[in-house]
Amino acid sequence: MRAAVVRRFGQPLRIEDVPVPQPGPGELLIKVLTSGVCHTDLHAADGDWPVKPALPFIPGHEGVGLVAELGPDVDRFRVGDPVGLAWLHDACGHCEYCRTGWETLCGEQHDSGYSVNGAYAEYVIGRADYVARLPSSFDPLTMAPVLCAGVTTYKGILETEARPGQWLAISGIGGLGHVALQYAKAMGLRVVALDVGDDKLVLARTLGADAVLRADAADAAERVQQITGGGAHGVLVTAVSPDAFTQALQLTRRRGTVSLVGLPPGEFATPIFDVVLKRLTIRGSIVGTRQDLDEAIAFAVAGKVRPQVRSARLSEINDVFRELKAGRVNGRVVLDLR
Repeated sequence: MRAAVVRRFGQPLRIEDVPVPQPGPGELLIKVLTSGVCHTDLHAADGDWPVKPALPFIPGHEGVGLVAELGPDVDRFRVGDPVGLAWLHDACGHCEYCRTGWETLCGEQHDSGYSVNGAYAEYVIGRADYVARLPSSFDPLTMAPVLCAGVTTYKGILETEARPGQWLAISGIGGLGHVALQYAKAMGLRVVALDVGDDKLVLARTLGADAVLRADAADAAERVQQITGGGAHGVLVTAVSPDAFTQALQLTRRRGTVSLVGLPPGEFATPIFDVVLKRLTIRGSIVGTRQDLDEAIAFAVAGKVRPQVRSARLSEINDVFRELKAGRVNGRVVLDLR
């Protein structure tokens, strides 16, 4: 089968012919139809994070496909069933986090396209208990980003605890943020969108944002305070900039919550005085559980969330990575392997 393989960190991926993997107990072999390209894939290929993937490896954790073969002890699926492969490949199932519905915090988890091979390939292995079941009628191109960008932002919004009718500020209207905006509106929230790109703000307005602002404007925080009547109840930071993390605290009303899903390198300043006196909550949010994923998919199936995508061939992955690194990708790029 063809696959895009990382042989060395920071070097172009190689399109290679590699053996088709064989499913073991509790596993599925999935024929990949499409695979979304996430900024995390770029971080993985460049070896940016402290815990690096073992070389060589195949990236990709937004895989949409059809069950091609069942491993032993799999009885919940049939060959031909449509499924989605997400970031969480599997978890231990018995630690305190797995037992309480927080399997994304499991210390023994495996992650698709990072600690196990992912979906930048014609076939990929999925754990039957962790792949998402998809409806029989769906668009493989627009469904792929839901498996990461969708569930990540949906969970991030839930973590702000903002309620219908309240204000959510979204910092960064890129691959994650433009999907977050759609979830927020579908969940009954009012949204102020911030970005440093005018094209991103045009997209935000098209998608239903109640207000749009340049994040790099000197009075951005003041204007958010004015628009929302004292600050946003929740702030979701998808931007990959430490400055956006610092600014988020200035956008938040008293007793508000900042939910962080972007992963830029470095640190950000935290004004202790404001956090204490305003009773602010700063909360990290990492993808979403299997239940979160099912709920995120349901919004998409109902037509309330539709990622903006353009397709590319597997052989174009290095060009896509260059565009992503340069910030020239609007919406999401999805590899079409059909």
